Amino acid sequence: MRKSGILMHISSLPSPWGIGTMGAEARKFADFLHESGQKYWQILPISPTGYGDSPYQSFSAYAGNPYFIDLDILSEWGLLEKSDYASIDWGSDPSRVDFGLLYENRFDVLRKAAASLLYTADSEFIAFCRSSAFWLDDYALFMALKDSHGGASWTDWERPLRFRKPDALREAKGRLAKEIDFYKALQYLFFKQWGLLKSYAGEKGISIIGDMPIYVAPDSSDLWAQPHLFMLNSELKPTYVAGCPPDGFSENGQLWGNPLYDWGEMEKNGYSWWISRIRHQFEIYDVLRIDHFRGFDEYYAIPYGSDTAKIGRWQKGPGIGLFDAVKAAIGKKQIIAEDLGYLNDSVRKLLRDCGFPGMKVLQFAFDSREDSDYLPHNFSSHCVAYTGTHDNDTISGWFGTAPEADVKKAREYLRIHDDESEAKAMLCALWGSVADLAIAQMQDLLKLGSEGRMNTPSTLGGNWLWRMRPDTDLAEISAWLLRVTELYGR
Repeated sequence: MRKSGILMHISSLPSPWGIGTMGAEARKFADFLHESGQKYWQILPISPTGYGDSPYQSFSAYAGNPYFIDLDILSEWGLLEKSDYASIDWGSDPSRVDFGLLYENRFDVLRKAAASLLYTADSEFIAFCRSSAFWLDDYALFMALKDSHGGASWTDWERPLRFRKPDALREAKGRLAKEIDFYKALQYLFFKQWGLLKSYAGEKGISIIGDMPIYVAPDSSDLWAQPHLFMLNSELKPTYVAGCPPDGFSENGQLWGNPLYDWGEMEKNGYSWWISRIRHQFEIYDVLRIDHFRGFDEYYAIPYGSDTAKIGRWQKGPGIGLFDAVKAAIGKKQIIAEDLGYLNDSVRKLLRDCGFPGMKVLQFAFDSREDSDYLPHNFSSHCVAYTGTHDNDTISGWFGTAPEADVKKAREYLRIHDDESEAKAMLCALWGSVADLAIAQMQDLLKLGSEGRMNTPSTLGGNWLWRMRPDTDLAEISAWLLRVTELYGR
């Protein structure tokens, strides 16, 4: 069935408290999607952000981002007074997230709410801790230890803690018991609010598309808790790290720095780590986008310590065996494969064997030197088509910066005249295509320029900051989007 939706991360929602949350504005956005005829809300990973504030570099593959906990809801629950947070400086620009101020101020407020929760000995909280213990215990201890080490990476902790010696862990659990409870309380509050938001969206007929990074962060509880599943040496340092080789977009390639999986070790236990991870994702989301899908066929291994991604080699990944194991354990699920970039026949075969739809990004379609699989007339229906992703410029930004010949081709293909909106033309091209699902970024509906860009790959700083202004009037946009959605049978 033909459907459509909007990509809008939780952090980008309006809020007077510095960053988008799972509160009233999130419910208003679900209302907007419903009134506009949309069926999907796509978001970025909701895990706690680490180095560089990237949702793709998280302290945990399971935990939720405490910044997204809505303070007003905590006040309604009697866990905070509004005076606990209303007078705090959360930033002066409502269109940008100030992560520095959030880091300085948010946790002090959340500690008050957690203390109120823990004082009540809430039975739901106790049950949550018990059912989530398989990941929560390691995560809460990891975060408490990070705090006790001034935020230092686990690789810089003293050797007994790095190597998880039982005596050292036992001592740390006793010494840091209050901090451990604090981090467990945050996760309970996060997932309680998330459950309410997901239920609200579901009542409006909105399914949520989540996003799962293929790799875990170097500084994560996942790596610390199970180092034997990764390519590490005897000192727990990576031997190889992840990235992409040089291409037309980057002469040095992309050096992500994530530790690589020991796929042989994972296969020995039936890929149980992946089964657990993906099962958890589908407890959170309705549909899951898996980032860097080609890494399951072949992955690019860069020697640890390299300055660029120029030196590396392709290694064979787990292939269909992993996805067969996942399907056998949790059943058939709705998965979108991020299959962008260079693809060979082996990757295409894996995609066909899995049966997952791949992605088409319209901004990639207009290379004036060649025809492209990303042009709508070349689509098959079994795909998810995007105007752009979080790694792309906005449509208006692209038209202002792309090569002149590419822009000329795009304007001719989309039949854009001088007085027409480029963003609307691109959206209509996708909505009218044969793709089963079409997704547009919210920034493109708002016709924003490059100031609305979410992320520029291979850069550090200035990313993940965009927020929709609280005074944005969505009524006209909603009416237009509904008309287009009905016109093209979505």
